[in-house]
Amino acid sequence: MASTVSRNSMTSLQDCIDLTSDLSRHDEATEAFLKLVNTLDVENSAVAELVNILWNELLSAQRSATVWEQVCTIERELTDRLTLSNFQLQQNYLRLVQEQ
Repeated sequence: MASTVSRNSMTSLQDCIDLTSDLSRHDEATEAFLKLVNTLDVENSAVAELVNILWNELLSAQRSATVWEQVCTIERELTDRLTLSNFQLQQNYLRLVQEQ
């Protein structure tokens, strides 16, 4: 691949991949990637097609990872709330027992 694809194209691809780490920049990454694919298509259309397939998989994986990260954050918050609620219930029960 290095012999049929320019170093500039590989650098551009890395820049596009770096942009995908932030979900809010996916549109910017896609725009940069489309420019890259047009360049790759001129250099080697088979490489452009393969990179395009991998790109779509990368975006899908990034979105999935973001969703799971959000699910884990929500789960952690719920766990913290349940722990606090359980602690408060125990405190209330102890006060009630002491009052009797």
